[in-house]
Amino acid sequence: MLKENDAAPEFTLDDQNGNSVSLSDFRGRKVVMYFYPKDDTSGCTTQACELRDSVDTFDAQGAVILGVSPDDAASHRKFADKYDLNFTLLADVDHQVAEAYGVWKEKSMYGRKYWGNERTTFVLDEQGRIAKILPKVKPAEHVDQVLASL
Repeated sequence: MLKENDAAPEFTLDDQNGNSVSLSDFRGRKVVMYFYPKDDTSGCTTQACELRDSVDTFDAQGAVILGVSPDDAASHRKFADKYDLNFTLLADVDHQVAEAYGVWKEKSMYGRKYWGNERTTFVLDEQGRIAKILPKVKPAEHVDQVLASL
């Protein structure tokens, strides 16, 4: 289980434009990496739009936003276009990154069990270490929690 001060596991994933993005690309900057369940669902849309509306504040703090879900790049592109998202969405289709970060969990809805991303945010420092872990965040409170941890 990852904890604060651990080195963040390195990865390379495709973004919404099909470009390969590695965590190491952001060394020297703070990274707000948030794991979310699914593109274009109500909670995930609320969370993404709140982040979109606060991008300038994150930029001023020297932080970049990365959203990670098991959706593919094409789904991310549609989601980003529909809501004018101005940050990077990463396609973790085989959920290896979610597993490495310990957020791929068994969930239950209406009595049906399934696996998916637990809504969790990792704030990484400029050296790629985990500065803060925000587990099970509520979409509408997410931005305030993240900004308080920068």
